[in-house]
Amino acid sequence: MSVWEQFSLEGKVAVVTGGTGVLGGAMARGLAAAGARVAVLGRRELKAQEVAREINAAGHVAMPLPADVLDEESLHAARRSLLDNWGRVDVLVNCAGGNRPDATVFGDLTFFNVPRDALEGVVGLNFTGTVLPIQVFGEPMTRQGSGSIINISSMAAQKVLTRVMGYSAAKAAVDNLTRWLAVDLSEKHGPGLRVNAIAPGFFIGEQNRALLLDLDAAPDAEGVHPLTERGQQIVDHTPLGRFGAPDEMVGVALWLASDASRFVTGIVVPVDGGFSATSGV
Repeated sequence: MSVWEQFSLEGKVAVVTGGTGVLGGAMARGLAAAGARVAVLGRRELKAQEVAREINAAGHVAMPLPADVLDEESLHAARRSLLDNWGRVDVLVNCAGGNRPDATVFGDLTFFNVPRDALEGVVGLNFTGTVLPIQVFGEPMTRQGSGSIINISSMAAQKVLTRVMGYSAAKAAVDNLTRWLAVDLSEKHGPGLRVNAIAPGFFIGEQNRALLLDLDAAPDAEGVHPLTERGQQIVDHTPLGRFGAPDEMVGVALWLASDASRFVTGIVVPVDGGFSATSGV
């Protein structure tokens, strides 16, 4: 097998949870471009259909897979549909996740008055919303004896970021789960099953756009809004001096999904412009 053939996903079936979001959509498109048939899983059925249509229009293969990562019944229904159509699961990318304003320690909200339901909601979405899809879509991988599971962590799991207490704790749990499962699945089901994670730095998405960009200020000639104070702090502590672009997540995802990383399991790969490497001094 040549070097380039190792990166091919021809003949493989991939599921991307949160495939209707900015990063999930980018990775769904990237996996499809590498040859995989991609199931775009998300709660927003119309958006899942839109992403799948875009992939198919580009000459690749995709299908929408409406489901909620916290609803086991909908996940099992999605798995039945996927296996009925494509017969296998080779790659699972867990992109579903996010934060909540009422679980963010800022202003009048302190650690001591964070509502319990907000905390449990953030932990549930990011951690349980990773566990349940692995239980559902990882099980067919154990029968095949092969598969690559890619979890999406965060810089918030590795470095202390102010405000995002619940989100940080949930993503730290995802890191630990990644390593634990890498050992458990390989020991019980063979070396063909691998579990890794990607830890993004700062990318502009639907949830953090208003936090990082001053949307009330006029954009520049290229249509880019100026940064908020928070956004500027982040860029100042990122050696590459900017936010990431969604398609800059794709290369690492392709590597972890493909045979090019067949001896790699249990790692968390930063894609952060150097944010994790600097002390800020």
